[in-house]
Amino acid sequence: MKTRIMTEVPVTRRAFLGGAAALAACAFVPGRVWGGESPAVAAAPAGKPNSVFGGVRIGCITYSYRGDVGGTAEDTLKALIKDGLSEVELMGGPIQSYMGKGDKTEQLAKCQALRKLYNDAGVNIHIHKIGFGKSDEEIDFNFQVAKALGCVGITTERNEALAKKLAPFAEKHKIWVAFHNHTNNYPVMDKMDPILECGPYIGFNFDVGHYFAGTKGLSPIPVLEKYHDRIISLHLKDRTADGGNLPWGQGKTPIKEILQLMRKEKWTFPGDIELEYKVPEGSNSVAEVAKCVQYCKEALA
Repeated sequence: MKTRIMTEVPVTRRAFLGGAAALAACAFVPGRVWGGESPAVAAAPAGKPNSVFGGVRIGCITYSYRGDVGGTAEDTLKALIKDGLSEVELMGGPIQSYMGKGDKTEQLAKCQALRKLYNDAGVNIHIHKIGFGKSDEEIDFNFQVAKALGCVGITTERNEALAKKLAPFAEKHKIWVAFHNHTNNYPVMDKMDPILECGPYIGFNFDVGHYFAGTKGLSPIPVLEKYHDRIISLHLKDRTADGGNLPWGQGKTPIKEILQLMRKEKWTFPGDIELEYKVPEGSNSVAEVAKCVQYCKEALA
């Protein structure tokens, strides 16, 4: 995901502070034991979307729908269902519009209602992406939002200073902070990545396409093998070694091999589609995400 999208509204004092205690929710563990017999890995109820293929959870970051889907949580849900997706990394826009500007108690109640809306439709919100505020109260509330939504973690852009600041909150709430890499700040391979030393609930939202382009064509698979127990989710996209984003199957990122390795190793962190290639004329983002879902399904057939 490109840095420019982080204009996403942070958890502001005006929008989010007030009274009420944190809401409880279960935390999961990444890698092989990511939630054990998690309902998200089980077969979807009849008539509801199911994007678990061969035990591999395929989702989508809703940034993929930019420009073609309204900014509401309801519009986003309709797109996910149309694409047959039962997993999602939900961006802050739909969440914050649904929460409104009530007090903290009201907003958390709205987050619980949003979780129910999605779960009733067969979609699991495994991660959210709302920018962190500056104050401790704002940061703490962002973790409460994650719990109310049923999220295992929160994604944000890689930043070691931020990791140190967020680590105590993440451990307190048992909610992961998953740091997203770009082409110039991917996980370290010659030693243990220092960002992971900040705390036990600091992990990776590993973007395999950015890694492939940033390393000029190195396979992301060794990174998955080394850090699978600290990977909270993947971003899947097809890129070339010289940096281009292409429709899936036209680039060189080994998406198929990555998915098959996830199936073989029974890693249960989700692989989230991130649509970044140019949408062809006459198509739209919803149709293109559907093509990516089909690519994953065929790779895991």
